[in-house]
Amino acid sequence: MGKFDGVLLASDYDDTLYDRRLSISRENREAIGYFLREGGTFTISTGRSLKNFSIQMELERLPVNSPVILANGAVIHDFAAGKTLWQRVLPDTIPGHLEEVCASFPEAGFEAYHQEEDGEETVYTFRANLATEKHLKRCRLTGIPRQISQMPTPWIKVILQHVDPQYLMAVEDYLLTRFADRYEITFSNPYLLEVTAKGANKGLCVQRVAEGLGIAPDHIYCVGNGINDIPMLAVSAIPFAPADCYDEVKDWGAVILPSCNESCVAELIRRLDGVY
Repeated sequence: MGKFDGVLLASDYDDTLYDRRLSISRENREAIGYFLREGGTFTISTGRSLKNFSIQMELERLPVNSPVILANGAVIHDFAAGKTLWQRVLPDTIPGHLEEVCASFPEAGFEAYHQEEDGEETVYTFRANLATEKHLKRCRLTGIPRQISQMPTPWIKVILQHVDPQYLMAVEDYLLTRFADRYEITFSNPYLLEVTAKGANKGLCVQRVAEGLGIAPDHIYCVGNGINDIPMLAVSAIPFAPADCYDEVKDWGAVILPSCNESCVAELIRRLDGVY
């Protein structure tokens, strides 16, 4: 028996656990190791896709002992078992709706993550811009340019992109006004506006993982820096965020930790050490 038996810690990946230097600090690794030895359950909840995050799992030897939440809450994947436990693809209305959006916003581009029949993913791009290029490079992915009508479906998620956050906020307003009942629409950073199926978000997936593991709601703890993390912070017994999180997360009311470059996950675990 360990002091963290029955406790789930779910961390966002980019700019939370994985810092702005593109590394996971020694302090974070040591603290997570302690948390696991004391019986804790640790998972990652990220916007990254299965294809991309499989690369990260290998490169970083990520210390998870639970199914991982991917694609901003569209996928739950068990890397230990090598299988996807749950996923929700976008409805078949999404290509037509994106045709409408891109006609109204002629500078917007996007990435569409297609689920192949054999489980593989392909990333298609439309009007790739500088934001697209930077995102694909960071994720070690290659996009295939296609017209929207030529992109195979189904799609796990879509990321609309533009170098001007104000322009992308106008795209968000357009989507929310017309399609809020059909899709989850949220920013992962100011240049990436993510769209998943309704019911596919980080908060609901954290709850699904906890229920599958028999973990009580009052023993769920989450940390994240972005607007897309707010749904999982909302299901956290104490919601945490790094000091360099977005203002919307601070304004929402998360408990502020040191920055992502100052091993915020390690500090969170130190605080849990005092709770348990």
